[in-house]
Amino acid sequence: MFLGEALQKANDPVPAMALLSNFGLAAWLVWPALMFNALVGVALIAGARRGVAPLAAGYCAVTSVFLYLPDDPWQMTIFLKKLVDCRGCFDLAVLGAGTWIFARALRPRP
Repeated sequence: MFLGEALQKANDPVPAMALLSNFGLAAWLVWPALMFNALVGVALIAGARRGVAPLAAGYCAVTSVFLYLPDDPWQMTIFLKKLVDCRGCFDLAVLGAGTWIFARALRPRP
């Protein structure tokens, strides 16, 4: 998810820049956001889940504010997605990644 957001910002930063500008923030803030998304995505894949997941949850909570646009159904859908992502990141921070089902299937049987 975070890597996808980083790629989306890299390929077409204009929509994110417009959202930032609409809130009176500098459009160039899209680049630190892109870097944060990329670093968090790589860190989560690399296994730094419990340390990075709280930061990711906070990021999702803060960025959801920019997407709360009741007149735009698409942005409201993304706003709700961000809130669900926030909850998932908190779950990941507290509970860890859990057991991978396909890893159990690959384990040799006695």
